[in-house]
Parts: sequence; C-alpha cells; structure tokens
Amino acid sequence: MTNSALLVMDVQRDVVAIADDGSGYLPRLRRAIDGARAADIPVIYVVMGLRPGDRQVSPRNKVMANVLRAGLFTEGAPGTEIHDDVAPRQGDVVVTKRRGSAFSGSDLDLVLRARDIDSLVLTGIATSAVVLSTLWHAIDLDFGLTVLADACLDTDPEVHTMLTERLFPQWADVVTVEDWLKVIGQMPASCRTDIRSRETSSTP
Repeated sequence: MTNSALLVMDVQRDVVAIADDGSGYLPRLRRAIDGARAADIPVIYVVMGLRPGDRQVSPRNKVMANVLRAGLFTEGAPGTEIHDDVAPRQGDVVVTKRRGSAFSGSDLDLVLRARDIDSLVLTGIATSAVVLSTLWHAIDLDFGLTVLADACLDTDPEVHTMLTERLFPQWADVVTVEDWLKVIGQMPASCRTDIRSRETSSTP
C-alpha cells in the first residue's frame, strides 16, 4: 500500500446527474477519499475535458461522438467540474484526459512515475467506461490494481455487476470501500511517513 494512489475518475457534475442511482454513491466515495488522506495515500482526480469548438473527435469514434452530441465534458462548463461532494482540496492533483482511459491524452503516467507510485486504486463513473478503460491501460503499464467496487457506478447495474464480480477480479483485487478502509487503517505509521516524505520531495 505504500506506493498506491487513489484515482477518482470522471465524478463530474453532469456525469453524476446522469448516473447517480440514489444508493449513497457519493458518501461512499467520500469515505474512500477521506480514508486515503488519513492514511497519507495520494488522491488524484481525473476528469474528461474537451476543448470548446475544437473538432478533436473523429466521427468514427462512436462513444466520443455521442459524448459531443450530448454536450458533455466541455472545458470550462459548470457541468464538467468535479462534483462538490467529493471536490479536491487545494494542492490536489487534477489530471485532464481526452478519451476514455485516465491515461489517454493526459500526463497521468508522468505524475505517477514522478511520485514512485506503482499501484492504483480505481474509483469513478462509469464502471464500463473510464474504470474499464483505465484498468486495461494500467495493466499494460504494469501497475498493481485494486478496484473499489461500490465506489464505481454505472448507468447499467447489470453491466456493473458483471464487470466487478466476473471480469475485474481476473486482473485486480476487487473490494468494497469498507474492506479497503480496514486494510489501510492497519498501515504502520512508518509507511505513512514514507508516503508523506515522497510526496513532499516530489512537489515542485
């Protein structure tokens, strides 16, 4: 756990408005974020951002073409901001991506390598989009992976269940927020100090 970071991905206002099912998703995610900070595990936010008026999406990309038609993820638009209930603190890293994976068109890999992070804890919306895409990308980059199943959300509950119960466990540790919090709460103080020291030394 000493080289882990928690990724909070695409939890943006418009996305939450579409996907939130009333099951208490944001409070669960908030608990994961607060627990990570208490254990000195870096929290890195990832957002989708598309330049306004920039024809940067090919019509061959059906997913992104649908995103454009829906008017989502335009940089600077209020709906593209991270949801207030899980908003970053001052000084938190926020990475902007241009496609599905958190690594696509972003400097996430550079951010992680600079901090000597080799394991990722994945959360976000949607399970079948950014979480799935990032998991696949991270596998090819040799990151260790944990997925917080109930800190991920999808508009299709059956797809979410299939991914978190059948597919993801083949490549990642899949746990609940509460179980993960129990694990990181048992980290020795020396490990937490080590994380804090690396973060401080890597800050420009």
